[in-house]
Amino acid sequence: MKIFVTRPIPQAGLDLLRNAYPEFKMNPEDRVLERHELLAAVKGLDGLLALLTDLIDGELLDAAGPQLKIVANHAVGFDNVDLKAATARGVLITNTPGVLTDATADHAWALLFAVARRIPESEQFLRAGKFQGWGPLMFLGGDVTGRTLGVVGAGRIGHHMALRSRGFNMRVLYADELVNAVLEKEIGARKVSFDELLRESDFVSLHVPLLPSTRHLINAASLRQMKPSAYLINTSRGPVVDEAALAEALRERVIAGAALDVFENEPAVHPGLLDLQNLVLTPHTASATIATRSNMATMAAKNLLAGLRGKRPQNLVNEEVWGKQRR
Repeated sequence: MKIFVTRPIPQAGLDLLRNAYPEFKMNPEDRVLERHELLAAVKGLDGLLALLTDLIDGELLDAAGPQLKIVANHAVGFDNVDLKAATARGVLITNTPGVLTDATADHAWALLFAVARRIPESEQFLRAGKFQGWGPLMFLGGDVTGRTLGVVGAGRIGHHMALRSRGFNMRVLYADELVNAVLEKEIGARKVSFDELLRESDFVSLHVPLLPSTRHLINAASLRQMKPSAYLINTSRGPVVDEAALAEALRERVIAGAALDVFENEPAVHPGLLDLQNLVLTPHTASATIATRSNMATMAAKNLLAGLRGKRPQNLVNEEVWGKQRR
């Protein structure tokens, strides 16, 4: 079997692959391959372990050839994959759900506190030697305890992010197509419309997949629906937020602040965001704990090996391909 891994992943996943197929190939450099490099690397493959930064479309699948059995995505989201093209070619697509839920929910809270309490801004102030002693007006931020948390998307990560609010006695609102009975029972969360959530929340935390309906869900109009004292947190997908509109809203103090872990055109960040003090930025590291990334690598490798061995991968995204293969 010919296998290729597009970028180094944690050792636990590589060990699984090496034990099964010692001759597998991997991009040895810790960087995203250029498009022409990736197209060359996939030729003749039976299995591909890809990352969210790799575009898996019809062109790539055709470059690999009709023998390609599976693409294991080292991510929960799979908006980098043309699912229709893969399904039409009979290629199994998998992802790594669940494994990064806690780490991402934790990171959303870290961002929330960092922006509300102005942690990066005050640390830079201190490190620059500007701290001359305590002052009653120094770095005043927003309160968290007792405030209203609005969770947009109450799936796995949004659910766990909301549950963590219990320690802060927060009122929780959520906007989702489905009712989350557990949140309503355990923390008294209330399902509301997206517009009501924006109007009522002190913190708006985004946990939606990237779909045509969620692209630029946060835009100039929705930002103006938020409280001037509110904060926006995004650990979902970058294009959910219109970065140009956000930059303007932060400059004009339409909202108090924002914290982003993902960006509209990664790795690029809208230049209007970079010099804003009421904005916290992290480089897509919400799942970046040793245990979480190791578990992601292991799950992706297991999915890949199952597909290559003719078994149904545990985290299969396009079930219809498996159904056709079983007929």
